[in-house]
Amino acid sequence: MRRVTAAATIGAALLLAGCSSSSSTSASSASSSSGSAGSGGGAPVTVTLGFLTNITHASALVGLKEGFFTKDLGSAGTLKTTAFSTGTEETTALLAGQLDAAYVGPNPAINAWQKSSGSAVKIISGAATGGASVVTAKGITSAAQLKGKTLATPSLGNTQDVALRYWLKQNGLATTATGGGDAFIKPTTPNSAAVLEFKSGQIAGASEPAPYDIEMVKDGGTVLLSEPGVTTLLVVAQSFLSAHPAIVADLLKAQVQANDFIKSSPAAAQAAANAELAAFTGKALSASIIAAAFKEITFTDDPDASSLTTDASQAVSLGLLKPVNLSGIFDLGPLNTVLAAAGESPVSS
Repeated sequence: MRRVTAAATIGAALLLAGCSSSSSTSASSASSSSGSAGSGGGAPVTVTLGFLTNITHASALVGLKEGFFTKDLGSAGTLKTTAFSTGTEETTALLAGQLDAAYVGPNPAINAWQKSSGSAVKIISGAATGGASVVTAKGITSAAQLKGKTLATPSLGNTQDVALRYWLKQNGLATTATGGGDAFIKPTTPNSAAVLEFKSGQIAGASEPAPYDIEMVKDGGTVLLSEPGVTTLLVVAQSFLSAHPAIVADLLKAQVQANDFIKSSPAAAQAAANAELAAFTGKALSASIIAAAFKEITFTDDPDASSLTTDASQAVSLGLLKPVNLSGIFDLGPLNTVLAAAGESPVSS
């Protein structure tokens, strides 16, 4: 089991970044003695990779547990991983230059792009779609019944937060960034705290990624909305991509192998993700929870560009994001090279 160390919150939280996970933050490093020198044959390049400890980030969890990242980086790179408690922290780290690559939700990617005027990151691969839901207490079967109720989301402006607010708006319920309006949205970190508040009746529901939505259903909740679209993307710092394209290609090989493993060996993948999750959080999921979480997620390398545009437009309509031009945010050439070598179909931006 990987040694878990607490990591301090990095910088001030960006207002709109985010996709959230558990409160555990940790770091580890791994290196291997085989493989090609992706950095030109010199000293190994240290690659800092961020992700969140939830099942929508299982591509990262499986890739680490099964050794795909270590194997593909070989002697060219040394991997340092950090499991963040919120996407807000993760995006702050990206913008501060403290991460080279990260698994993030679409809204963190959009915000990093906008905050840096398109200079900080590139989306280089998809990882997962689906796997997030709005779950409400027993007896609440419509949006109208949420008027005057309090609901939790991982963080203001994150993917699940925007999805919930937009759905409420479509159903005639206004929300505000400060927790007012017709329905009261309360950012709650870690995600497990929202589960506990739901179980104790402190909140009427929440918009959460797997496995937390599954745990709320287990505690008697009802799924009112299964949130479609991309939940996890792989992004890389543009400076790192320019300096170390071969290392980025190695990361993408590991990403593709992880998703292929999830598809070909689902039971083994679930066990691998669960073991890695336990290493970072100190607690494994029950077999039934992790199986249900995997069932609601499609693990795919396709970033689904149209889904990203929808996320951005919804955030803009809510006043949580300024209008943003996403032209150039994708760089899928390296991924398509990796997919071609693996005999798989290309993806499009």
